[in-house]
Amino acid sequence: MTSGATLHKKDPTMLIAVASQNFRTVTGHAGKSRRFMVFDAAHGRAPQEVQRLDLPKEQSIHEFDESAPHPLDRFDAVIAGSAGAGFIARMAARGVQAVTTAETDPAAAVQAYVAGTLPPSAPHDHDDEEEGGCDCTCGKAG
Repeated sequence: MTSGATLHKKDPTMLIAVASQNFRTVTGHAGKSRRFMVFDAAHGRAPQEVQRLDLPKEQSIHEFDESAPHPLDRFDAVIAGSAGAGFIARMAARGVQAVTTAETDPAAAVQAYVAGTLPPSAPHDHDDEEEGGCDCTCGKAG
């Protein structure tokens, strides 16, 4: 997991999806997320929300058939409050960087990501998180 972006001169803008079940705050368990706020972002300007995704359950990465195209494939990055190693690897295989953060404001998270200052999420070391969500009270369940 990384917490910064490198923008190339030939590609000055990025499309970034932020997991947000309520379309107000960054939410956790990226693999089960179905709602995303989409931002157009670049250095030197505030990120702009350009779209919202509200995917059916079968299109959550946790449920999805990896051999088919996915709506998240077109993004440069996906930001969430938490993500398992499986989600991060699946997104990397699709050419999308998956990052986690403690930041709860979606626009602030995108701005910090572009600036390379995105605060990482708190450590969350539960082996079952990727498979079914955390059963503890840490707030990281999907």
